[in-house]
Amino acid sequence: MLYNYLFARQRNGDFVLRIEDTDQTRYVPGAEEYIFDCLEWCGLKPDESPLTGGEFGPYRQSERKEIYRQYAEQLVKDGSAYYAFDTPEELEKMRHDFKTEQNPSPQYDHSVRLKMKNSLTLEEGEVKKLLDANTRHVIRIKVPENENISFTDLIRGEVNFNTGNVDDKVLLKGDGMPTYHLAVVVDDYLMKITHAFRGEEWLPSAPVHLLLWKYLGWQKDMPQWAHLPLILGPNGKLSKRDALKYGFPVFATNWTDPKTGELTEGFREKGFLPAAFINFLALLGWNDGTEKEIFTIEELIQKFSIERVHSGGAKFDYEKAKWFNHEWIKRLEVSDLRFQVEGILKEKGIDNIDRVYLDKVIALIKDRCTLLTDFYDQSHFFFRTPGEYDLNAVRPKWNEGKKRFFQSFIEEIRATDMWESAFIEDGFKKLAMMQDIKPGELQLPLRIMLVGGKFGPPVFDISAVLGKGETIQRIQKALIAFS
Repeated sequence: MLYNYLFARQRNGDFVLRIEDTDQTRYVPGAEEYIFDCLEWCGLKPDESPLTGGEFGPYRQSERKEIYRQYAEQLVKDGSAYYAFDTPEELEKMRHDFKTEQNPSPQYDHSVRLKMKNSLTLEEGEVKKLLDANTRHVIRIKVPENENISFTDLIRGEVNFNTGNVDDKVLLKGDGMPTYHLAVVVDDYLMKITHAFRGEEWLPSAPVHLLLWKYLGWQKDMPQWAHLPLILGPNGKLSKRDALKYGFPVFATNWTDPKTGELTEGFREKGFLPAAFINFLALLGWNDGTEKEIFTIEELIQKFSIERVHSGGAKFDYEKAKWFNHEWIKRLEVSDLRFQVEGILKEKGIDNIDRVYLDKVIALIKDRCTLLTDFYDQSHFFFRTPGEYDLNAVRPKWNEGKKRFFQSFIEEIRATDMWESAFIEDGFKKLAMMQDIKPGELQLPLRIMLVGGKFGPPVFDISAVLGKGETIQRIQKALIAFS
């Protein structure tokens, strides 16, 4: 429902963001702010919007109400639309009375309009009287009975319709607000939009919009249309219901429903990088014709071609999304990750971290992290001494000989000035051979001494980052626990 508010348009390369909020019954508090928050996280800034302004504002359709009425009245005057005074009860009666086996869901169309209460069936004086009395009414487009119309879609090519299957859509509602059909055409014209991109679910509305461009005399100024394929979930169109059922995000960032308080987790909070999120979305239904999958946003801008967008729906694959994020984490420099990792660690109570030390930790573990949130699980032991140990992994093969080895290793560490991973490993293995113990039997105990369990990067790399003093303290503490 949030995305009913957001319609991106293009004017010769400019990104125009318009808030299409004409359906007040579906108004969601906070939705507009949420949209801008998502765009900011993605690093996308509209050239024109309700926040940035522009020469074609206002950019909220709810603030353009009088503009739409002007064009709706013009359509009535020209005979391309009409006033309809039917009550909800009369509309329900129409659906009942005209229901047949061949037509189980009658619509307000060319076959019905002359049997209803509208300015096509009422005397002119009666229409004026009703309007003067402010009788609630709508304005409907007058769709021709049997006319073939078409347009060229940038993705789908030639698309044809017969108006005999199209009903007389409402253009102006009883509350004076326009429907999407009228508002989008008027705004695209007045804002000089050159390209409009929308989901394929809007294709059935195309005949009405084509007729409006024609009736208003703007056909030569009509933007190029591209109807994008849907993103498919496990059971059809991807939805919030899928997110709740299968445990993956479908929103860019966290969204809390203002009515129910229900939280829907977003990609950002799951631990995704904006660059990976955009990269993943761009390749849902598009590729550049090669096997390349990792693109920066600058590369996407350079390589993107609408001709390579698929017309069929693209299947959402959360595991693939995580793969993209993993690849982006591996590609980024330590300095590009530092701010996010600091924030994640602070949320877990780890703060006042030395930047140089943190950079060493990030460099060591980043290739092991799929999501940003993995950085805590992969690094917490660098900042906190283990409070407990996986003793079951050590005790079955623990003996006095191994205890003496680690006591000797502590003395070796104290005596050396060198402290690099390769040097630590070499000294460790030489000492093991001198004491006639296989090095492989000692590395697991060392790992558990340093991190508490059977996890983490290479053990000598861990020791190198921890430093001599911390390594000694952790071995000493663990020796007591192992006894």
